[in-house]
Amino acid sequence: MAMTFATSNTLLGALQPKSRTAQAITAIAVAFLGSILLTIAAKVSVPVWPVPVSLQSMAVAVIAAAFGLRIGAATVTLYLAQGLAGLPVFAGAYAGPAYVMGPTGGFLVGFLVMAVIIGYLADRGAARNVVSAFAAMMLGAAALFAFGFTWLLALSGQAGWIDQSNVLMSAYKGAVEPFILWDTLKMAFAALTVVGGWALVKRNER
Repeated sequence: MAMTFATSNTLLGALQPKSRTAQAITAIAVAFLGSILLTIAAKVSVPVWPVPVSLQSMAVAVIAAAFGLRIGAATVTLYLAQGLAGLPVFAGAYAGPAYVMGPTGGFLVGFLVMAVIIGYLADRGAARNVVSAFAAMMLGAAALFAFGFTWLLALSGQAGWIDQSNVLMSAYKGAVEPFILWDTLKMAFAALTVVGGWALVKRNER
């Protein structure tokens, strides 16, 4: 059986055209549009230090659940490549390798891991109801926090905002704890958004 760009368990798979050429064009288009969505989500942010609060994690969750593993991961990879190339797509005023190597670098890489986890589970039907979609998104968010927190610890020796007498707790309180509630709410909203999309698809099929 030929590989499709998106499985039938995802919104993209349910809506993609039959032709392989048309599927390829659609995949490229949605990945590009998804990278724009991630940029917009990054700019809707509160500039707190060291990691700004933005809508990016919600955007990643929606993209991965709606597109699946292949196109979801490709979209986030395209977005990261744009930032590495110097395009102003990140939450901060700057981009390029220096920005990625800063405090938010672990979270940026974590977005890709998050997309892989959620996309993988979405390909297996997890995004078709609210409970399983939310569970998949929370698992992806946990991986995001793990990468971001580990990265911050790696930078702790150079960070003035880290209390060097209690590095673990200082990094946790400064860059993880404030976001847990917000990301839980964002994952809930993302799950409702994707499942709502499925409801529209089913309604149009009648």
